[in-house]
Amino acid sequence: MKLNYNRHGDYFLPDLGLTEAEQRPVGKYGQMRLRYLEEHRPGLHTRLLLSGTLMEHLQEIDRTCQERLEHLTCQMQAQEGVTEELKAENQMEWVQRMNAIHHQVEEILLAELVFA
Repeated sequence: MKLNYNRHGDYFLPDLGLTEAEQRPVGKYGQMRLRYLEEHRPGLHTRLLLSGTLMEHLQEIDRTCQERLEHLTCQMQAQEGVTEELKAENQMEWVQRMNAIHHQVEEILLAELVFA
């Protein structure tokens, strides 16, 4: 492994840049997973951090949660009959039912992916 050094005054400091995975932001579910690992699974957190795969793990959790949120929301909408016709007829009921579906799906994701 070759390191590049930059001169800062009288000192040479290593040029340590972030990897590509570390530069991408971590979303809501990735941040929740990080907090869970820090508070409840410190051994796993340390192992992922020292191996350099923590950010990749958090981004994968976030990406998977976002994909499953969309997929499960569409499934539950069809199952419960929440349609565009309902939205046109009664917007408040549509919003209420969509919020309920969103919260149900989010609880599933938190239990299965984030806090597992």
